Amino acid sequence: MSFLEKTFHIKERGSTPATEVRAGFTTFVTMAYILPVNIAILSAAGLDQGAVFMATALSSVIGTILMGLWAGLPFALAPGMGLNAFFAYTVVLTMGYSPAFALAAVLFEGLIFIVLSITGIRTMLLDSIPKQLRLAMAGGIGLFIIFIAFSNAGIVIDNPALLVQVNPDVLRTPSVCLAVIGMIITVFLWMRKIKGSLLLGILLTWGLGIVAELVGWYVPNPDAKLFSLIPTGIVSAPPSVDSLFGLAFTGIEDAMASTDALMNFLVVTLTFLYLDIFDTLGTFAGVMTKANMVGPDGEFPRANQAFAADAIATTIGAVMGTSTVTTFVESASGVADGGRTGLTAVTVAMLFLVSIFFFPIVSVIPAFATAPALMMVGILMCETLREFEWTNLEALIPGIMTMLFMVVGYSISAGIVWGLLFWILMKLAAGKAREVSPFLWCLGIIFVLKMLFFD
Repeated sequence: MSFLEKTFHIKERGSTPATEVRAGFTTFVTMAYILPVNIAILSAAGLDQGAVFMATALSSVIGTILMGLWAGLPFALAPGMGLNAFFAYTVVLTMGYSPAFALAAVLFEGLIFIVLSITGIRTMLLDSIPKQLRLAMAGGIGLFIIFIAFSNAGIVIDNPALLVQVNPDVLRTPSVCLAVIGMIITVFLWMRKIKGSLLLGILLTWGLGIVAELVGWYVPNPDAKLFSLIPTGIVSAPPSVDSLFGLAFTGIEDAMASTDALMNFLVVTLTFLYLDIFDTLGTFAGVMTKANMVGPDGEFPRANQAFAADAIATTIGAVMGTSTVTTFVESASGVADGGRTGLTAVTVAMLFLVSIFFFPIVSVIPAFATAPALMMVGILMCETLREFEWTNLEALIPGIMTMLFMVVGYSISAGIVWGLLFWILMKLAAGKAREVSPFLWCLGIIFVLKMLFFD
């Protein structure tokens, strides 16, 4: 037995080393945007850009390696979107607390998460989700990913009256038009069963963008978030993380400064914990369902190790100087491209490590080039809905609410919360309250209390 097979059980899961490595490339390219985006968001809170870049990359490397080698799953981790925005725009810029205070809250959240993971409470949460809701979560995440893809590509745009609308200039705006062309190319490649079609679609779309820039059709405009697609270099020296390393420990002093600060610290910590728990649960349930990795009795193999890896990565990320590290929903792109083992995750981790030196290249891959792959991933995630009980109202109403709130609430956790609440409500209405487990009752009460007393 080869080293790779002994470590990752590749044949056992019906895959090949080449497939796993390719899937890792696909996952990395679809989520590499977190490097420049996290810099932009956390630097708005006053953190050093170079240090944020290093903290983002290194925490992603550590978390994803743990996921691949310890949990043996094809999931990648990085500082989570939404959680980084809450860190910067709410805790620091709105509530007025220091970045050190926010990092301390993330550190404590990670420590609590480690305890919940070791004791198996997080796995109990995951296993308590009914099968029909898990199917709805996978479909909802699929729709959510499609919405993200369309939003990143500019196909849908903000509208104050309607929340969003289809961009009326889809084919007249170069970046949007290139995204649409990329989607057509990616669908064609997928339908022709060409290996690596998602990654190839990304690279071809980026290549077309470079050509469009060279001929003058695509014109970079930083004010409109249209940046040059041509790398200005290949290799750059990695910046230092020293300015942020250990800043979270300083934040503990800020939290202890007064009774009000301590209470706010607890609220912020619990909010980070709440968002992280249910975003991660939704991602795990959805992606593992899509990958057919759920056991015959609905159990999730190696979930304790996976959650522990997630929690440890959050703790280490806080010490390094970045917001909550979590399992990325873009991991679904690697799963869709055939990734089934920890080798996919290890590949992603190695690419994050290499990106520290090749940031000039990584940073110019545009959102409109990754949008076609995300769109296909979203569509493929929706395949799980073929097993959904569409004629069963007890499942249909909670399922629809799960999917709806994930998209319109722009939050996986919002979909889980409302889906479970409506699941309980439907069981009550049907006179089947005994079918709701004590664990779900506890969750329902927690959700309602969160809505009533916490922002």
